[in-house]
Amino acid sequence: RGLRNNNPGNLRGSNAFKWQGETGRDDKDFVIFDTPENGLRALARTLQTYRQRYGLNTIESILNRYAPPSENNTEAYIRHAVRAMAVSRHTPLTSADYPRLMAVIVAHENGEQPFTLAQLQKGYQDAIS
Repeated sequence: RGLRNNNPGNLRGSNAFKWQGETGRDDKDFVIFDTPENGLRALARTLQTYRQRYGLNTIESILNRYAPPSENNTEAYIRHAVRAMAVSRHTPLTSADYPRLMAVIVAHENGEQPFTLAQLQKGYQDAIS
């Protein structure tokens, strides 16, 4: 569903704002983007907001908010990220880590990760510029 909707992070919509490239909602819930690039940008913006506004900068703190236990097997999600990134769940992430975390999120949300590291890095860069 996420890849079909150009929303590789399976982001939910908000009535408070509209994402860049948002074209609609799937089941009035998950955002549909015009391009995968705008979907990656939105995922990166979400992760940046977690860091800047809420001080969430570790795999564990980010994924507990991104995929809360009330809706997900968050512990499995965290273990997946720790294994894939070879970073402790409690280690603060650097800017270079965020595209790799995006790759884990895309894989976990969709069962596959079709983007190159360059595409993920561009999504991250587009979000911060």
